[in-house]
Amino acid sequence: MKVHVGQGATEDEASAIASALAEHLGVDIEVHVGDDADPAATAEPPEIDYPLDDDLGPTDREAALRDEIDDILSGGPEKYKQRLPEQGKLFVRDRLDLWFGDGDDDGLLFEDGKFAHFDGWHPESPDVDEDDSDNRLPADGLITGAAEFEGRELHFMANDFTVKAGSMAGRGVEKFLRMQQRALKNGKPVLYLMDSSGGRIDEQSGFFANREGIGKYYYNHSMLSGRVPQICVLYGPCIAGAAYTPVFADFTIMVEGMSAMAIASPRMVKMVTGEDIDMQDLGGPSVHAKYSGSADLVARDEAHARELVEQLVTYLPDKAGEKPPKSEPKPPKYSPDGIDELIPEAPNRPYDVFDLLDRIADAESVFELKPEYGPEIVTAFCRIDGRPVGVVANQPTQRSGAIFPDAAEKAAEFIWTCDAYEIPLLYLCDTPGFMAGSQVEKDAILEKGKKFIYATSSATVPKQTVVVRKAYGAGIYAMGGPAYDPESVIGLPSGEIGIMGPEAAINAVYANKLNAIDDPEERAKREQELREEYRRDIDIHRMASEVVIDEIVPPSSLRQELVNRFAFYETVEKSLPDKKHGTIL
Repeated sequence: MKVHVGQGATEDEASAIASALAEHLGVDIEVHVGDDADPAATAEPPEIDYPLDDDLGPTDREAALRDEIDDILSGGPEKYKQRLPEQGKLFVRDRLDLWFGDGDDDGLLFEDGKFAHFDGWHPESPDVDEDDSDNRLPADGLITGAAEFEGRELHFMANDFTVKAGSMAGRGVEKFLRMQQRALKNGKPVLYLMDSSGGRIDEQSGFFANREGIGKYYYNHSMLSGRVPQICVLYGPCIAGAAYTPVFADFTIMVEGMSAMAIASPRMVKMVTGEDIDMQDLGGPSVHAKYSGSADLVARDEAHARELVEQLVTYLPDKAGEKPPKSEPKPPKYSPDGIDELIPEAPNRPYDVFDLLDRIADAESVFELKPEYGPEIVTAFCRIDGRPVGVVANQPTQRSGAIFPDAAEKAAEFIWTCDAYEIPLLYLCDTPGFMAGSQVEKDAILEKGKKFIYATSSATVPKQTVVVRKAYGAGIYAMGGPAYDPESVIGLPSGEIGIMGPEAAINAVYANKLNAIDDPEERAKREQELREEYRRDIDIHRMASEVVIDEIVPPSSLRQELVNRFAFYETVEKSLPDKKHGTIL
């Protein structure tokens, strides 16, 4: 605090005034004489020394409170805790120690609502049985709070499966809602550690359909979507209402052998449909990783789940509007000099796109999501010169990289998420286009394909597209082609862009003429001539000469080309038409 005194004040007077004010107000003081810019005297508040004979301390009242807290921290009945190791699970408090550390490295900043549903229960009460879960519901089976995770502050919730199987009821629901609402206000990520059997049916009055009941979870999930990253890890069979949290989250990790999620339990399924099925076959990790696409990743065990999230958050900002964190640049795993030899000249010969990524991305930075779902397209995070990038790449080892409905849906959702969190996009295009046939029509290839194209069209983050080899049909549209506002479309010398590939084109256009040639040798010769003529029309050099694409680059220069372009366009500004929102996604 600055204090000005009269012009005639002496140095001793200024010093006395400074000392007195600092002691009285408890703040640093600067005393200026008249209008002098430099202080004539300064003083700091004296340190407070507690009296050596102060024997005040915690009383029995505080000790009793600590006993109550210890009892709450012990969770539900011991018999339920003893079953957890058989299921491969940790007790929820031990799980929080795994995530946030304990002892001197405790990253759990605070907890809210420990005393929820405590209702005056006391461990020494003669009228209460310790195993009576109806009377004893510590924290109402749901823990919420804030923690530091790998240097990032976040909100968290965790179900306690020892309290009525982690089911949700009034007070726990209120805690959950408060946590979400606070996340909306302060813009920090949310971690959901789910292990819940769903709503507590025998207590549904007062929390199920209320304005501030369990249904508000999903309203808040929707409001948080794209505002802050929401990450969900499943540790048990999450049924009915509990199963919506993982599917609303931006990223969902299931744990092998223990996780499951379904709209109804096996018992309910049998009642409704007559189908006899166990929980893993109904909604286990293999179901949601391969068929529904609801699981982004599958962990081996609890420790592995934490490791996966530890990697994941390094690509994400804390909230929308912030840039994702950069890391120290690393050279790629393999030299970019091998890219040209890696890419076969024949359009239909396969190669693994991860081998290409290993020569483009920083070493050990490729982090794939949904690897088993729609594998014809790879969706992954990586770093290029330390900068997080979202990769959408056709995978030639999977059905030649043709785009199937699941792959289109996966790509659309990934692009949408990257765009929400300011993660630039890299398209690696090598596809014969969208798959045709009666089955894919039934599986909504057009519907899901439009979502892919819409997401690419609407993304406003920097986009770079590489035509690696074939870019046929509407595949080039979905994969960030020239018409879709990428910052650059660059080609490798193996690239081709056309309505369809040479074989299909010749069959479509020249089938009758070729069939009219009786001599097999002459027909084969003419067919080869037509094929070569068509390939000249769709060759990447022609596309560059007509300025359809921006540049053809030597394959060994591709990584550096991408480094330069992502850096140059880092601050690009794009806008969408003035409207409420589109209707596609």
